[in-house]
Amino acid sequence: IKSKMENDPELELRQARMQQMMGGQGAPGGPSAAEKAERQQAQEEMRSGMLARLLLPDARERLNRISMVKPEKARGVEDMLIAAAQRGQLTEQINEQRLIQLLEQVNSAQKPQTKIKIQRRRFSDDEDDL
Repeated sequence: IKSKMENDPELELRQARMQQMMGGQGAPGGPSAAEKAERQQAQEEMRSGMLARLLLPDARERLNRISMVKPEKARGVEDMLIAAAQRGQLTEQINEQRLIQLLEQVNSAQKPQTKIKIQRRRFSDDEDDL
């Protein structure tokens, strides 16, 4: 029974949370800036690792080039890919052609619909033209 308790990942997770909560009680402002930066860096590393598993090298290269020009669009596609992988919708790695299709879908969904309305100024002289 003791060996089961030692190897239980759920128990380890609970203990880590308890230690985190106990450590957080002494700090009135919450986690420090260094802890936040460390946590964010760890999340970014997990994200890039997951994307490396999801994308073939040519697709990853294309997404990196897009992120240099339009980081918000690249971030949206990355989020979409990660969410699909977490739901189990991706059965194989994404190649460059599939990535292009996804980008086209995102472009069509994000196209802003602009509407131009022209208003002429009306002067007192315009009444005679009616």
